[in-house]
Amino acid sequence: MWVELPNLWIVVLNVIGVPVIHLGISWVYTRMDRSRFDPDSLLFREWAGEKGGEWYQIVFKVRIWKRFLPDAAVWFDGFSKRSLNRKTPEYVRAFIVETCRGEAAHYAQIFGILLTLIWNPWPVAAGFMIVYAFASNLPCLISLRFTRARLRLLLSRLE
Repeated sequence: MWVELPNLWIVVLNVIGVPVIHLGISWVYTRMDRSRFDPDSLLFREWAGEKGGEWYQIVFKVRIWKRFLPDAAVWFDGFSKRSLNRKTPEYVRAFIVETCRGEAAHYAQIFGILLTLIWNPWPVAAGFMIVYAFASNLPCLISLRFTRARLRLLLSRLE
């Protein structure tokens, strides 16, 4: 902890700050231009071990639980990633870009939550925030990477 605060202020900052970080970053990312999210960039391209998304299904059983994840983009008039509405190459390409946008937003949320280490004392509160930052975002990252890999397969069949 870099800033010494009374426990009440730490609780207030966490209760208010964490949702503001999550929702604020989601809002900012839904406003960014699509051209900023290149599916072929190093960050978003498929890794060799992903095997068209099947790795995520084998290791994490993603199909069982992904439907329970929230899609905050729709709260801010963003692109819904809940279901595939059309099977046209243009729509699938747009969906792929939106999975990149979502993935980038979740990486930013991890970083944003880790900024709470400024006021959270070590080891308990800070440790909890580190675990929370990853636990609250990793399922979404897994789901987005799984979905993008599956969409890439669909796009190759459509083209």
